[in-house]
Order: sequence, then C-alpha cells, then structure tokens
Amino acid sequence: MSRCSIHPSILSADFVNLEAELARISTADAVHVDVMDNHFVPNLTLGLPVVERIQEVSPVPLDAHLMISEADRWAPLYADLGLASVTFHAEAAAAPIKLARELRARGSKAGMALRPATAVEPYLDMLTELDMLLIMTVEPGFGGQAFLDVMLPKIRRARAAVDGSGAKVAIQVDGGISASTIERAAEAGANVFVAGSAVYGADDPAGAVEALRAAAEGTVRA
Repeated sequence: MSRCSIHPSILSADFVNLEAELARISTADAVHVDVMDNHFVPNLTLGLPVVERIQEVSPVPLDAHLMISEADRWAPLYADLGLASVTFHAEAAAAPIKLARELRARGSKAGMALRPATAVEPYLDMLTELDMLLIMTVEPGFGGQAFLDVMLPKIRRARAAVDGSGAKVAIQVDGGISASTIERAAEAGANVFVAGSAVYGADDPAGAVEALRAAAEGTVRA
C-alpha cells in the first residue's frame, strides 16, 4: 500500500479567512474541498468561483469532493480549474466511466465516491478508470458526524479488490476521521484520510496532520 495521505477538510475551517486557514495546513498532502448543492445533499457550501480562488492561493493541492447532482455536467468544469483531483458520486453520475475518463483527459485525477448504503461491488470492474475510490464513513452533507464502523468491511472489500486488480487506486475515507478512528480505517485498507474537526479543531492544525499521518502509517506498517 502506498504512503498514507491526510487531506484536511475546509468544511471545518473559518470560511471568512480561508487563505489563512489554508496556510495552517501546509503539512497536509492536499486540502479536501467539499462542494454541496443543497440538492444531492441537504447542505450548501462552495461553487466554482470560490474553488477557483482557493486553487489560486492554496499552498497544497486541491482534492474536490463534489456532493452535487448532474455530476456529468459539472465535474469537468472543476477539472478545468487545474485541481489535482476531482471526485464525483457514483449515485449522481449517468455515465461514470465516461466521466472518469473526461476528468483525466482534462488533467485531474479521477475519484468516485460511494454513499454508505451504496455497494462497492457493482463498480469494481471500473477500478482501472479511477485514481481514487472514496468510501464515505458518514452520510454526506455535514461535518462533525461520528465514524460509521459498519463501513469497515466495505473498506476491506474495496482494498482486496484493488490489490487483486493491480490497479493503482487510492482508497479514501471521509467522515468521522480522528485520532481515535484513523487506525481502524487504515487497518481496513484506507490510505487517504479526510479529517475536518480533528485538524481544524486542534490548537496546532499542522501538528494534528502529522500526528494523524503517523498513526495511519504506523498501523499500515504493523
């Protein structure tokens, strides 16, 4: 398994001071940007203009998680901003393979997310079309939710499928990741971790990133 990566979620940051908040996580591997449209999920966050500005000032790469309807229409526009990674929801994509290929063609890594109730098995044949598979460990829409341990078997099945396929696909988890849950997620096979309040709720966000990464990598090595 590849090195573990920590992607702090700016959903937990101070939206009035985003540039300063980005500087506080300069030790992170990427910043996780949650885009919600109040349709696919019952919350409204950021859109294209704000994400474009974040891309211009961020000291780390952007990892966009699009919790939006009509992913086939909108996701390529985020790739056009130069983002490192764009993740769409399988439940919101009419043609996920075509969309993943379009994201890659526009220069972004292609990620696909699954809600907790969405099985991973129907999508295993398209692993080679993806750079990342996001297993939601809470219901998408709001930060600060408790980690769903019932998702651990799903993470394990995804890891086994990725390893068996030989595809270079990262397995990301998002929701309830903290010092007390990251080791369980890593042991199950995740290697990219989205953390919101566990990072931005700390006195030293950069230090929290390092501590989370060390905990995850220690579990993988063990």
